[in-house]
Amino acid sequence: MLRKPPWIKLRLPSSGEYSRVRAILRKYKLNTVCEDSLCPNLAECWGSGTFTLMILGRICTRACKFCAIKTGNPGGVVDRDEPRRVAEAVKELGMEYVVITSVTRDDLPDGGASIYAETIRRIKSSTPNVKVEVLIPDLNNDADALSQIVREKPDVIGHNIETVKRLTKIVRDPRAGYEKSLKTLKIVKELAPEIYTKSSIMLGLGETEEEVVAAMRDLREVGVDILTLGQYLQPTRRHLPVVEYVHPEKF
Repeated sequence: MLRKPPWIKLRLPSSGEYSRVRAILRKYKLNTVCEDSLCPNLAECWGSGTFTLMILGRICTRACKFCAIKTGNPGGVVDRDEPRRVAEAVKELGMEYVVITSVTRDDLPDGGASIYAETIRRIKSSTPNVKVEVLIPDLNNDADALSQIVREKPDVIGHNIETVKRLTKIVRDPRAGYEKSLKTLKIVKELAPEIYTKSSIMLGLGETEEEVVAAMRDLREVGVDILTLGQYLQPTRRHLPVVEYVHPEKF
């Protein structure tokens, strides 16, 4: 196992803002991808009031090898009151920018699109000036399901390709796919050219610089506006090991 380099530092929770955010999330019984994915940056982000709310439960129907979120079959169970609670929490937290994501729900006919749509609608109704970004699953490239989300006009719609083409089958669940993810982003941009689309790639899984550049080109070809690159960190020993810690200067 590679030793973590000195530029990767983890902060312990200490600020009052961290405690405030945690209390409000508990009050409304909401989940965050920060907690469920065992993100090491949780304390730093929550301390500055930044976090990503995770809707549609805590059980993902897929099992990507980089992700610590629990996997299984939720059996079609959906919390219909969750959009209301999310909107109330966003208002109480005084957020100016909110990011909403979810587990993948292959057990639902629309993949959870209707809950995404209702959540966006509720947030915009209770806090009209807030910017809303959604980070969605591929919804199996169902244009009707994607349309439900697009119609609510979030400011940004993201879907992550996660890694370069060569490593996709190693890193992601077999039901995911490099081309499938590109198609998701393409459909969204075709449905609403005015909405910013976004994707993300993890580095440190064994990809080459040339492969990353090729992925960037593929994303631009489907109209993606925003790309983030991040260092992959192994959440537990059961997950894929880190192949390389990419130096900040290279980023």
